[in-house]
Amino acid sequence: MATEQIGRTMKQEQARQGQHDADALAAVQRILQLHANEPGALLPILHDVQDALGYIPAHAVPVIAEAQNLSRAEVHGVVTYYHHFRSEPAGRHVIQICRAEACQSMGADALLAHAELRLGCGAHGTTSDGAFTLEPAFCLGLCASSPAMTLDDQPHARVTPKAFDALLAQAEGGRA
Repeated sequence: MATEQIGRTMKQEQARQGQHDADALAAVQRILQLHANEPGALLPILHDVQDALGYIPAHAVPVIAEAQNLSRAEVHGVVTYYHHFRSEPAGRHVIQICRAEACQSMGADALLAHAELRLGCGAHGTTSDGAFTLEPAFCLGLCASSPAMTLDDQPHARVTPKAFDALLAQAEGGRA
């Protein structure tokens, strides 16, 4: 009896994932149509896919490559080269900690170490509960107010570990 239930649950999850993949590919196809007559449109396409889906799914790479007359390796190389693009969905909240020289000189290394310890994941990682993704960023433009970070694209300056913890608590309603 339990085995049958597990089998039904697995089939339902596979069906959900299949529908998600189909929806993602439909969005990618719409984006490709928008850029069909643009030469060298790979970056605008990837930005639009990232904006629409929150990441660049692996199963979309061959579709994009074919539409742009590129190899999968070329598209994958662009996706992995630019820090803006993700190949996995981000957490519900995205934290970026500046890694530029001004922020490093004012304690960004210690802030990043604190964030990794506090969240239980490294840079480029997502917490096990999917709540937060931690990303290094090169210059957030708040050099005079270092160290800087963003939380869900909102900038925060002169961030201390204590301020970081308060921002975390605010973002998840008491998680910290």
